[in-house]
Amino acid sequence: MYKIQPDDRKVVEEFRRNPIGRHSPQLQRVLNLFRGAPMEGKYVLITRIPHKEWVLGQMTGKRGEPIRMTNQVFHNIEEVEWYVFRQRWKLHTGEDLEE
Repeated sequence: MYKIQPDDRKVVEEFRRNPIGRHSPQLQRVLNLFRGAPMEGKYVLITRIPHKEWVLGQMTGKRGEPIRMTNQVFHNIEEVEWYVFRQRWKLHTGEDLEE
C-alpha cells in the first residue's frame, strides 16, 4: 500500500487550487490512498440543498448503521473538499495544513 512521502507535500497546493477535476499522477496517488481508507470514520458529504449546501458526516463502518452527522455545514464544494483533504492529510501524516 502506498504511504505519503515527503515529496508528496508539493501536491497540497495543487489540490487547494483545484480540488475537483483532473489531477497530476502524484496527487491522484495521494487521493487514492485517502479515499481507499477503511469505511469507519470516513468522511462523506451529504447534500442538503443541491449545489448550495453540504453537511459533513462520518461513516460508522458497520452495515446498516446511519451516518454520524456533524454540525459542519458548507456552502461551497471547494471549501468542503479542502476541509476533508486537510483532515485526511493529518490522519496520514500527523501534520496540520493551513486553512
